[in-house]
Amino acid sequence: MALCLGQVFSKDKTFRPRKRFEPGTQRFELYKRAQASLKSGLDLRKVVQLPDGENINDWIAVHVVDFFNRINLIYGTVSEFCTEKSCPIMSGGPRYEYRWQDGDQYKKPTKLPALIYMNLLMNWIESLINNEDIFPTRVGVPFPKNFQQVCKKILSRLFRVFVHVYIHHFDMICSMGAEAHINTCYKHYYFFISEFSLIDHSELEPLKEMTERICH
Repeated sequence: MALCLGQVFSKDKTFRPRKRFEPGTQRFELYKRAQASLKSGLDLRKVVQLPDGENINDWIAVHVVDFFNRINLIYGTVSEFCTEKSCPIMSGGPRYEYRWQDGDQYKKPTKLPALIYMNLLMNWIESLINNEDIFPTRVGVPFPKNFQQVCKKILSRLFRVFVHVYIHHFDMICSMGAEAHINTCYKHYYFFISEFSLIDHSELEPLKEMTERICH
């Protein structure tokens, strides 16, 4: 999948610089193993399973960062068409609206144009995955007790990017010939969060029909 995404999507359109793993680290080795499995054509349900002897938090960390990079690339490709005029509210069709709240600049849930919402979301995720207290990279430094809760929140908010892109920008995705590649990325994401119960399935309702079509 990584090769296909690279061929379809222009790297210079990445919405945020890619977060990379340091060569020689356990996290880097896990990342390489996960990428090799993806490229091998194995069933994605098996690809997401925790390898024998590996730490579950390391496995989750690798995937959270990888999904951030991939979804970032997908949105970066359509972001020039996602303007304050075309998408004045961050939504997934008429039934679902997402409001931004971060407890800092936005203390209450606030309606925002999708592009601004995405900027805030990517900044927020980037600040978390670059925080050594949450995503430690040094050998022997443990993950915080709330690590999986933080990852659940990140993955839940990344799902909203899929919702917006699929519902509001899918024609553009199809015109680029990228439908199959985004579907594969979504299936990988869906099987991973399902394998480790990282999102309440009620949150997946906006893409329920599409999920049933491509993941079952």
